[in-house]
Amino acid sequence: MQKIIPHVWCQGTAEEAVAFYRDALPDCTLAASSRYPSEGLPDFQQKFAGELLTADLRIGDYHVVLINAGEEYHPNPALSFFLNFDPSRDPDARASLQATWERLGEGGTALMPLGEYPFSPFYGWVQDRFGVSWQLILSNPDGAPRPFVVPALMFCGPAQNRAQEALDFYAAMFDDAAQGTVVPYPEPTGPAPAGAVMFSDFSIAGEWFAAMDSGVEQPFTFDPGVSLAVQCRDQEEIDRLWSALSHHPEAEACGWCMDQFGVSWQIIPQGMGELMQHPGAHQRLLEMKKLSIAGLRGD
Repeated sequence: MQKIIPHVWCQGTAEEAVAFYRDALPDCTLAASSRYPSEGLPDFQQKFAGELLTADLRIGDYHVVLINAGEEYHPNPALSFFLNFDPSRDPDARASLQATWERLGEGGTALMPLGEYPFSPFYGWVQDRFGVSWQLILSNPDGAPRPFVVPALMFCGPAQNRAQEALDFYAAMFDDAAQGTVVPYPEPTGPAPAGAVMFSDFSIAGEWFAAMDSGVEQPFTFDPGVSLAVQCRDQEEIDRLWSALSHHPEAEACGWCMDQFGVSWQIIPQGMGELMQHPGAHQRLLEMKKLSIAGLRGD
């Protein structure tokens, strides 16, 4: 089971986004979905009564959830997704990358043009029409194997040059965390001093993530437009992770919190979908900050 699942905020466009990603991303399917209750919603959610609430997309065997909500948040490149096109797994990897780039770019913006770079013979960074950022890379088949989808955290703005601090913090907090590659900047680059993290990757519970300090001043930073939902085995794990991760009380709501770097997390129990089927669970959820499994059940 994937323990940490990225959630992408859609501004009322989740139905359209599902269709777009199923066409644009390789091996992308809709695995499950949920809907808003048809009644009993607070005023700010009334327009969504009976509408799509979440859509669980599978890109291969990787889960990404789309949240259908209002205009409060929007994804930005501080949290993007690497797509690793590996010639050892796909003999047509370069062509597959090109085709995916073209589809994701429809109505989007190229942040780094597709082409040859010192770190890859074929790479590009695109922000799609929904604001989600994708880094498409032709992987080195002789390198350490990595999954097709890897979430990437770019430390910029208020979090500039805190990537190594974050790596150390996450490694100490999560079970089964492990450091992978770390490549430092050899010389000062924009706001990043020599020795800051130019690229790194790490795993949590067997799931890979990438992290870097931005080499360019950025007008954005982490926000709830893309959050990371941790599926906890019991209330004890919810309590422990909430205590460690929540550093901004004003950001606490419905199981959401924000850590000291600005990364947004959802600390939720395993089987959240089943818990939300209990009568009145949606209303009780809206009244919570840290989630209570018993409270969601109505015990």
